Amino acid sequence: MLDKTSRTKQDVKMIANNSDNSVLAVKERVRAFVLEYAAGKGLTELKDDEPLLTNNIIDSLGSFRMIAFLEETFPLTIEDTDMVPENFQTLNDVESFVASKLGKIAPVNN
Repeated sequence: MLDKTSRTKQDVKMIANNSDNSVLAVKERVRAFVLEYAAGKGLTELKDDEPLLTNNIIDSLGSFRMIAFLEETFPLTIEDTDMVPENFQTLNDVESFVASKLGKIAPVNN
């Protein structure tokens, strides 16, 4: 069985196409987006706590694409004041940020 904190692009493909907007689906949908965006860099798996920005998995253009992806995928609006690195450092951070915007409680990350 795969470790839930490290899934490959193939593992999340079906989850990413799921129309469920639950908090649990947030991380998997963002993971699928990041893996697709970073495919040219040879990235095939992504841990929940892996630094997206400081490890250059997501660059500045990728940050804007992720924000657009989140607004298109989930019923939320990301304000200029929300666009801070702390909200987008890791999958866990993105999940918590989206959950807060949706008014849901994110699961505790172990």
